[in-house]
Amino acid sequence: MSEPYLGQITLGGWNFAPRGWAFCHGQLLPISQYSAVFSLLGTTFGGDGRTTFGLPDTRGRCVVGAGRGAGLTDRRIGQRSGAETTTLNVANMPSHSHRVNATNAIGNLTGPGSDFLAKSERTAQKVYHNGPATVQMDAGMIESVGGNTSFNNMQPYLVMNYVIALQGIFPSRS
Repeated sequence: MSEPYLGQITLGGWNFAPRGWAFCHGQLLPISQYSAVFSLLGTTFGGDGRTTFGLPDTRGRCVVGAGRGAGLTDRRIGQRSGAETTTLNVANMPSHSHRVNATNAIGNLTGPGSDFLAKSERTAQKVYHNGPATVQMDAGMIESVGGNTSFNNMQPYLVMNYVIALQGIFPSRS
């Protein structure tokens, strides 16, 4: 490989950072030792800007291109967003109801099919009716369900290491 640009980030399938490179794990580096890299990154990824600056932390993250495009949200270098898990709540669900229709008529069937719940003259008898629904069950009769537990919300992925060049050619702007 030819000499990289300072601050260049690349993927590697190895479990070490090659000489002159560092993992993109958000570590803080001393400005005094890496002043050229600091001049390119600044404090975009952390650090106090006086004695330290941060490298990008790509662990558990997908990298997204910076900028703005038609119909896209503006994204800035160093911006972080998203979560590995999500919990849906009522506000996230589409508006809907759990109505159950029934009839006051005496049941005339033993199985539901496409029929309605009905009154029963005796327990374990005909509790379905094939006539029209004449009443609606009280909302208190319909049980709430759900566990409010988080679920995984990640796209399929392949784990590799991002590394950043700490030695190399200073990139020119032209």
